[in-house]
Amino acid sequence: MIQEILLNILQIFIGFSSGVAVGAGFVAFITVLGIIPRLIQLSKTEKYIKVYGAAVIIGLLIGTYFSFAPISTSQSVFALMLWGLFHGIFNGMLAAALTEVLNVFPILSRRIGMDGYVILFMMALMLGKVFGSLFQWVYFVR
Repeated sequence: MIQEILLNILQIFIGFSSGVAVGAGFVAFITVLGIIPRLIQLSKTEKYIKVYGAAVIIGLLIGTYFSFAPISTSQSVFALMLWGLFHGIFNGMLAAALTEVLNVFPILSRRIGMDGYVILFMMALMLGKVFGSLFQWVYFVR
């Protein structure tokens, strides 16, 4: 009984810590790369800066809710098309902003003295993402 309670507490701690780490990583990603300010600059919509902030916060809250809520997938075709459109717009804008700020890696490598290792750094990031995704799919999904 006590062992089961301790295991549940450990799982809660690990889950909460993982959520904090992912959230901090997301905030660091958005902040350090300057994706939202660059997106505002490219779209010339500086007057809507409060709307951008609210949209990010509301989007994160809604996404978190949808991740944990038991929502059925029996949506109308129109709702699915609208949902897909919003996802496409978000991914397209994110990709455009990332291409604008992708020169972060060469600058970072020069600052930390790894000039000749940018390709190895990018390959390590790519392979880590691929192996992590495969591990998650093989271990948790199957």
